[in-house]
Amino acid sequence: MNAVVQMFDHAPRSLVEERAIRPPAIGKIRPGIKVLTRAHQGNEKAVKLYNDMVASGESFEAIGKVLETSLKLRNALVPRNVDYFVCRRSDFSNPDTADEILRLYGEDRGQGLRLYRFPIMFAFDDWLRNVPNQMAAYTTTGRQYFSEYDRDGKRYCKTYAPVERNARAQRARRSFGGRLVVHRQDDDIPDGVCDPHVCPQYQDRKCNLTANFVFAVPDVKGLGLIELPTNSIYVLQKAYSAMQTVALARGRLTGTRFWLSKKEFDITRIDDNGQAVRQKQMLTVLDADIDLGALLDGADEAQPALDAASRAVALLESDGTVQSIGDPLHQPEQR
Repeated sequence: MNAVVQMFDHAPRSLVEERAIRPPAIGKIRPGIKVLTRAHQGNEKAVKLYNDMVASGESFEAIGKVLETSLKLRNALVPRNVDYFVCRRSDFSNPDTADEILRLYGEDRGQGLRLYRFPIMFAFDDWLRNVPNQMAAYTTTGRQYFSEYDRDGKRYCKTYAPVERNARAQRARRSFGGRLVVHRQDDDIPDGVCDPHVCPQYQDRKCNLTANFVFAVPDVKGLGLIELPTNSIYVLQKAYSAMQTVALARGRLTGTRFWLSKKEFDITRIDDNGQAVRQKQMLTVLDADIDLGALLDGADEAQPALDAASRAVALLESDGTVQSIGDPLHQPEQR
């Protein structure tokens, strides 16, 4: 893995090498499902169409579009928490990869072969490259606003610059190297700083945390990595704590076999009325196949690192209860 990461560690020699190298993605494993809303569960045509498309391995995005175009049902699907991951043929460039993952790591607990827990390996020692994340707002045409940290350490709201017109050719001016990214500066965010408390898109639940685990699955062939999305800040914090603990103990993340599974947690969130509401939710959990005690045994210099990791975990947890800082960050994992 390190050889892949270091392969282009030199000054750019071509237009291709000027841009950041990103390993290709060969597929996506999803942390949840979508089901018909209660209002549409009595619609026999909708139920049959939904069941048939799920059985054939279609994505929930495709199912939603067909429900809207053929039956005129808009927003007919809602997220639902489940205790397994969704590994569909339609989510992989080579559909047989999904079958191979299920064959190797799937379990039949009475409802057919499903993916409850499986091993992964990260390709980078930088945790942020393994789990890239940002705040982002999307429209029907794509990403509208997104957060990025600048060198001053502040989180800024970015967007794409308006396309310039070529007066002579009477058409849009060609952009070399992709669309130009600029700081957002308008009446709502005049200084360009990403502050969810004053952001109208965040308050309207249009801007949310988006993140992806990016990894390889042992013994599964393919020239690229697999993604698993999440929109839970708690999942992200726990994963960060786990990776930091392993990095402090081993000095690196590559070469360690991690595991992804689902676990039920008590979530405390603030509802629209400002009241604290507790609910149970199945969340993705990252664990490591590592004997931490053996690594730390007799290594006095490792104790400060372990203490730092313990403090990080303590900051993220309070009496076993997840403290939400806003409902949009704790939506059911379903993408």
